[in-house]
Amino acid sequence: MTAPHRLTLRNGLRVLLAPSSASAVAVTVHYDVGFRSEPQGRSGFAHLFEHLMFQGSARYPKLDHWRYVQGLGGTVNGSTHQDYTDYHQLVPPAGLEQVLSMEADRMGELLITEETLSNQRAVVKEEIRLNVLNRPYGGFPWIPLPALLYRSYPNAHNGYGAFDDLDSATVADAEHFYRTYYVPSNAVLTVAGAFDPDAVPDLVDRHFGGLPQRPVPTLADLSEPAPDGVLRGEHKDPHAPVPALALGYRLPDPSTDTEAYVARMVLCDVLAGGAVARLHTRLVQDRRLALRVSAGCGLFNSLDARAPDTLALVVTHHETADPAIVLAEVDAELERLTGSPCGAVTALARRRTAMRVLRRNADLLARARSLGTYELLHGRAALVDELPGLIDAVTDADLRDAAAALLTAPRAELHLIPGNTQPSKEADQ
Repeated sequence: MTAPHRLTLRNGLRVLLAPSSASAVAVTVHYDVGFRSEPQGRSGFAHLFEHLMFQGSARYPKLDHWRYVQGLGGTVNGSTHQDYTDYHQLVPPAGLEQVLSMEADRMGELLITEETLSNQRAVVKEEIRLNVLNRPYGGFPWIPLPALLYRSYPNAHNGYGAFDDLDSATVADAEHFYRTYYVPSNAVLTVAGAFDPDAVPDLVDRHFGGLPQRPVPTLADLSEPAPDGVLRGEHKDPHAPVPALALGYRLPDPSTDTEAYVARMVLCDVLAGGAVARLHTRLVQDRRLALRVSAGCGLFNSLDARAPDTLALVVTHHETADPAIVLAEVDAELERLTGSPCGAVTALARRRTAMRVLRRNADLLARARSLGTYELLHGRAALVDELPGLIDAVTDADLRDAAAALLTAPRAELHLIPGNTQPSKEADQ
């Protein structure tokens, strides 16, 4: 596909325009702020703020945004990630200008009150209860695994948030967060699909160009040394029916070592990409130690965060299975991959990995979100279309190197303890 056209407004807003033959238009706004941007004592604030962004602005009262988009038969939502928060909608072409107007208004004049802060804090806390506290395997492994693998507050803390931190947040805190991060120079606007590429630049400038220029906020310092040994810990889950083991490995920097990162994406498919995957065959079918195995690059999705980020391998295993044996079997399979010819295995994994990427980005809204994400995090929106080729270029040697790196690099080993079972020891610190 044609690479998106880039432009930058006077106030620093970066704009991607990606016209296509689609019958709808997708609009996304990515802000360079995620839960790794939160200061200590404000865990969960980025996610809370995502909710506040739908509570009304100077020209559009609470719920107007939802009502307008859904009234057109479109979709609208937002999501919070490690290093960004995005707001996205899919509408008929006739709705494009109104959506741009609404996005610009909340970028420039969001309304924050005691009432909206209080009710959205309650909504977020209920979401935590439903998705984490009262759900089997809730937040596992994306909440407890970074807390074990990393040491710095940005990398290790719970992005969903602690109730005490959420309760202590004030309107002044929210306004400061807004003035700092929700500024044009800290955002990427993406328009993709059915629109006139000659007319839309003026339309964007009409709605966003008048917003004041503000300083680009300083990025959170995510740097920290790699661990010098295995990090072991336990996570108690009273609702989980059976144990699980999560292994966490640091990923290569996707912005500077894209090829090594992509090789690990293919390796994840080899290990846990389906019924024919190596660890599924070994642990579920042959040894009958496990119920399921999964593996993926990134806590939420591949290429979805800056470095450091995590390759997570999760084995949900039978209570009778010795976790030490499960670990030994994982390492034995990695060892096997470092020394055996695996041409057919590599080829199948490449095809499967590339097809997942192609299927995801064949959806117009998903493509628009990927364009904005890759531009914001990696300065490389074109990676959306380059990625299948990079996957296809992964060789047997690349796969062997990726497996060897997992064998030799320090990792986190997090054991989920189910039900009322008492942990045998405290997590290593």
